[in-house]
Amino acid sequence: MKILVIGAGAVGIGLAASLMSQNADVSIYARGETAKAIKKNGIKRCGLFENYSFSSDEVKVFSDYRDIAKNSFDYVFITSKTTANDDISQKLNEFRDILKTDFKIIIFQNGFGNDNAYLRYFDKSEVFCARLITGFARHDRYISEVTVYTEPIQIGSLQNQDPKDLKEIADMIAASGIGCELTDEVDKYLWAKMLYNCALNPLGTILDVNYGKLTENEYSKEIMDRIIDEIFDVINASEYETFWDNSEEYKKIFYNKLVPDTYEHISSTHRDVKRKIKTEIDSLNGSVIRLAETYGIDVSTNRIIYNLIKSIENDF
Repeated sequence: MKILVIGAGAVGIGLAASLMSQNADVSIYARGETAKAIKKNGIKRCGLFENYSFSSDEVKVFSDYRDIAKNSFDYVFITSKTTANDDISQKLNEFRDILKTDFKIIIFQNGFGNDNAYLRYFDKSEVFCARLITGFARHDRYISEVTVYTEPIQIGSLQNQDPKDLKEIADMIAASGIGCELTDEVDKYLWAKMLYNCALNPLGTILDVNYGKLTENEYSKEIMDRIIDEIFDVINASEYETFWDNSEEYKKIFYNKLVPDTYEHISSTHRDVKRKIKTEIDSLNGSVIRLAETYGIDVSTNRIIYNLIKSIENDF
């Protein structure tokens, strides 16, 4: 099995090391200082679960698609920021001869609807999505730390395609220590993650605090409650579904389990702002706003939070 991981951040390195621990043939697409660091040091996965380390001789790194041989890969993992999806999908289409005939693309990203960029060029039977709620942090360019684990990765299709051909991938990730399963309800899992990320990521970034701190005062809790209520209004108006009948039911698990399990976590949105790079807000609250416009739903709180993050980005 040959896998190309596009996006050498915390998630990409963490998953690459996980797969290599199960003897998968993994290549990483990386550029600049990250490519140099991996070529010099290899990659490492540390933190929760078993730690893995692979030398530079064991890790293949590409910085140009033209350097990749034809008919190379069975799977492509998209682990980049969502802001890169337009460029990555175009490049994969331009260099699609690097992919085997029965290849599959699996998108490991925050947000909803990230498959749309790839469906412009690839068939719906070739594009799958993963709900990833495991926390990864990259403290060095070649090291990924598993910081938080609350539920297994869920892999499936937003286009009603059977994910059974991905069982080997799911089994390998699970065997590396990180739970991973196939599902026919990936849309529900992705909306569950949207509820979680849209409530926590932008507000934690604006207030410069971890997830847990947001639950410790009535003012930030009120904002999160409104974000969650609005998202439920949008979901209920759309063709999508969640695992909960209403927002109050979701809030119980949100405040009593999900946030406590990830109390110390600092979001990727928060880290991006600290590094002064564009965030994934367009795939998070931005997706809620776009869908709300389709159905005429008021999402004023989501829009304010979105505008505040975009205002911060405006100085980058």
